[in-house]
Amino acid sequence: MKDNPKFIISGGGTGGHIYPAVAIANELKNRFPKADILFVGASDKMEMQKVPQAGYPIKGLWIAGIQRKLTLQNAMFPLKLVSSLAKSFGILRGFKPDVVIGTGGFASGAVLKVASMMGTPTVIQEQNSYPGITNKLLSKKANKICVAYENLERFFPKESMILTGNPVRQDLISVADKRSEALEYFKLDGSKKTLLVLGGSLGARRINQLIAKELDFLLSQNIQIIWQCGKLYFEEYKHFNDKENVQVLSFIDRMDLVYAAADVVISRSGASSVSELCIVGKPVIFIPSPNVAEDHQTKNAKAIVDKNGALLLKESELDTQFETVFQDLISNNEKQNQLSANIKQLALPNATKDIVDEIVKLIK
Repeated sequence: MKDNPKFIISGGGTGGHIYPAVAIANELKNRFPKADILFVGASDKMEMQKVPQAGYPIKGLWIAGIQRKLTLQNAMFPLKLVSSLAKSFGILRGFKPDVVIGTGGFASGAVLKVASMMGTPTVIQEQNSYPGITNKLLSKKANKICVAYENLERFFPKESMILTGNPVRQDLISVADKRSEALEYFKLDGSKKTLLVLGGSLGARRINQLIAKELDFLLSQNIQIIWQCGKLYFEEYKHFNDKENVQVLSFIDRMDLVYAAADVVISRSGASSVSELCIVGKPVIFIPSPNVAEDHQTKNAKAIVDKNGALLLKESELDTQFETVFQDLISNNEKQNQLSANIKQLALPNATKDIVDEIVKLIK
């Protein structure tokens, strides 16, 4: 096998597509130090900053998704699609990759479509329990489809599909050993239970509103709170840092330690978050965002809840059910242990290595 293979990786629009792409690139570089890796993304999305920060070159396509309402952007979609397909053809013809990998997003759709037409092997990495339309269409020609959930045969050809899981930060695999370091890092009281609230890097408006409204109730349960409100909302909620046993953070730079400190977690159910929570094995209440394509966050959460690995509250249920559900969980150690054990059984900690194993098999 050649020691200097070439790979194109395409995925973006959200951190949920970008992080797996970078994790796969890092593992490929680890195995093939002389490998040539090029990213392709959407020219106006966050991958154009995040990928170079991770040390990889990226080319941008003029592409965007179709909006649910009639907009000028929708009218431009056919033109953007033709432009992206043409530019993808030029990139592939010039770079000559051995394998093209897509982790989702509209840019990956154009790149993988052209790669299939040119006869270049392709791999799809699908993070969600309910795939988006782009990956469903591309899957018919893909050589391998690496999935994170069982029972996706109704969307993808069974013979091309392999259950690998989603790439996660490797430092999360042994958080149980970091408990005392975590308590010291966040200056927590070891005799109190810790609630971790996660809303993603930008933050989740409805979760922030919930915690602000319920803060006195939560503190009455004799707990301490680490509340990651997101950079969009930090100015609005930072004054709650004045309360005892409350830490409001715009972002968390040591996710391994915050998971080690947490006893219960409240979180959105994006694919990356769900995969991380399975690895760390913490009891969690999922509050899915209803504002995502195909309502895939609810479907991601249900895949765990259906195996008694987590609790699920819809945004519409928060005002009437939150206090009852939380109090029942925080006061019941047996229930916490049961949820923790069940969610950990769903973890796939070797996902990145397993995905790269499939990629390597396609190098000619």
